[in-house]
Amino acid sequence: MKSRVHPTYKTHYQVRNWRVYERALVSRGDVTLWLSPDARVAWGVPPSGRPGGQQRFSNLAIEAALTLRLVFRLPLRQTGGFLRSILTVMRANLDAPDHTTLSRRGQVLNVAVHKILAGGSLHLIVDSTGLSVVGEGEWAAAKHGGRGTRGWKKLHLGVDRSGVIVAHALTEATADDAIVGIDLIGAAAGRVASVTADAAYDTVAFYEAAGARHARVVVPPTRTAKVSRRGPRSRARDRTISDVEALGRRAWQKASGYHRQARVENAFFRYKSIIGGGLRARSGGGRKVEASLACGVLNRMIELGRPESSAITR
Repeated sequence: MKSRVHPTYKTHYQVRNWRVYERALVSRGDVTLWLSPDARVAWGVPPSGRPGGQQRFSNLAIEAALTLRLVFRLPLRQTGGFLRSILTVMRANLDAPDHTTLSRRGQVLNVAVHKILAGGSLHLIVDSTGLSVVGEGEWAAAKHGGRGTRGWKKLHLGVDRSGVIVAHALTEATADDAIVGIDLIGAAAGRVASVTADAAYDTVAFYEAAGARHARVVVPPTRTAKVSRRGPRSRARDRTISDVEALGRRAWQKASGYHRQARVENAFFRYKSIIGGGLRARSGGGRKVEASLACGVLNRMIELGRPESSAITR
């Protein structure tokens, strides 16, 4: 089957800063990177003075524990033991939250995704991928007559040209990519110079959302797309359709810079190879928190060091 996303031509690249990038890869396993001094200082919560049960751990403490869980792929109980041993080695004289606390607080945690400030205009690239939900899996469900959870959630990402995640959303598998893409455009901070996406985002509403941010749209039209003659229309979309008809789809992809759409595909690869291809949390709120924490983890890893590549002439 021919891909409508990936071009048939392929450019080969060589990493030019391998020594620096290798140090960054090693640093990803540094526990102190994920257990920030701010979290250790604000680990506990002072008594509220109200009757009833009191929280013992701050949001920063819960976020640090759940981040360690994602980075090292630990179950909740092992996360508590792992964190307790780290605090003991560090002589921090702090308690570690247990798995029940992590599960309960992880459903309502307010997470601010770690952002990397960059100058200039933003070139936004959006797409979505599927993440499996926890359960016994398809094999067990089929063998035991439907017992087990079989399902998917959609992770929608908006990244810049360097692969930094600037917007994200977790939705049901049936969510329309173009509709969620409009939300990603709205969530992107700063000036948006361009928006790149695949043909699933070829809608008038998506073009209008990008136009409201004064952004150029780089979206290949569907095979059946025609210039609008009546009803809702977008002049920018009509121009794209005309350009593709005049140049040909492959020439248009090269001329428009559509190949940069591979940046978001690379972000999905990093997510699934580092974090995993599924969601461990069992509640809707917990899954959204997990996805937000994972996006912050990937951004922090990029901040440590990213590969600088150049095209190889063959």
